[in-house]
Amino acid sequence: METNEIKVPRRILGALLSSLAAGVVPRSGAAYIAVGRDEEISALADDLDAMKEGGGRMRLLIGKYGSGKSFLMQLLRGYAIERDFVTSDCDLSPERRICGRAGTGIATFRELMKNLSCKACPDGGALQVILAKWHAAMTAALAEEGVDANSLEFDRKLTAKVYEVVRDTESQVGGFDFSRVIGSYFAARRDDDQEKASACLRWLRGEYNTRMEARRELGVGAVIDDDNWFDYIKLYAVFFRKIGFSGFLVMLDEGVNLYKISNRISRENNYEKLLSIFNDSLQGRTPGLGVILGGTPQFLEDPRRGLFSYEALRSRLCDSRIMQGGNYRNLMGPVIRLRRMSDNELLALCTRLTALYGQYHKMEAPVTMDQMKRFLAFSNERAGADSMITPREITREYLGILDVLLQNPSVTFDDLIAPAVERLKGADSDEWAIEEFEI
Repeated sequence: METNEIKVPRRILGALLSSLAAGVVPRSGAAYIAVGRDEEISALADDLDAMKEGGGRMRLLIGKYGSGKSFLMQLLRGYAIERDFVTSDCDLSPERRICGRAGTGIATFRELMKNLSCKACPDGGALQVILAKWHAAMTAALAEEGVDANSLEFDRKLTAKVYEVVRDTESQVGGFDFSRVIGSYFAARRDDDQEKASACLRWLRGEYNTRMEARRELGVGAVIDDDNWFDYIKLYAVFFRKIGFSGFLVMLDEGVNLYKISNRISRENNYEKLLSIFNDSLQGRTPGLGVILGGTPQFLEDPRRGLFSYEALRSRLCDSRIMQGGNYRNLMGPVIRLRRMSDNELLALCTRLTALYGQYHKMEAPVTMDQMKRFLAFSNERAGADSMITPREITREYLGILDVLLQNPSVTFDDLIAPAVERLKGADSDEWAIEEFEI
């Protein structure tokens, strides 16, 4: 598709450009500017296929700040939703960890439940929508069988269908209480008991703090807490597949916040929990569940505080001795390292941004192809740019130029980067020969 033919809804386009200009990853519209990550996307799409068949997967996306980890996660999130997966994402922080006391573990679970998304509800908060969709499907199936919707037989058969599905979750850790709460939720919906239905949703989102409170209001003897929350993530993956979804994709970003935990014992407890998740995912104990963790090279490789400081993780995640020291990539392993985007890919990104910017502001492109090349030449002149320059830097600076040109009609592109142009005089023009690519 030609760039000038891309038509993006104005609401999405405005949010997309605002997010990119601020250096923030957009939650919607990422596919419109996806450039240069075809190999990584293909590898992660294969993981989705394996999850759909009942497999479990865990991947680590490793790259420098601004290299595109979060962007790739949001892009994959969109692909997964289109393939009828349930997805959720969460940024780890000092208040949200994999493992921790004082609510730091359950805070991660609650954030994941808040961001739960599916095709019918792509922007989060999808739990109630998912349950309603399942209820509607069961109701439609009974109607096709000719059962009167107002009869006692209808209620009896509907209840039987609910328990037929949730009964299969009882063999999982926490499955008995989970199935009871699901059953209570539909009973409350049938009886129009909004208070009871709301209490069931609170339990499913991990919002009960004590077992006593849960037992009093729902008659169950367990709650989702810091210690067992990932068991319920696995349980949700089983449940979602039972009610017709392809699987459950969970994305945890900002893994560097685990690296920043100052207390060694607390940090190692988080790494031990990660090891458990890794083992479960690759040993077939998480059917239909995919986990993606994003972090920096320091978070992975630091021998004192990174994942490699925990020997059991280092032995699983480090490159083989055959690959060490080489320029080979292995996208089938658990670690995907994001490479620096090539100059051609960065040029394609600028071209895409120019077209979308012009579309949003209903104007002709204020920057020519030659000027885009000169902007990238200027960016590449900085010390270390050959390995350190990131898509976030390029995107923010380039959109900043477009904003200035829009607001100051008397200013030209050359006025903005004249000093850089002077430094580049005499440079070999062949240096910026651009290969053919699709925009």
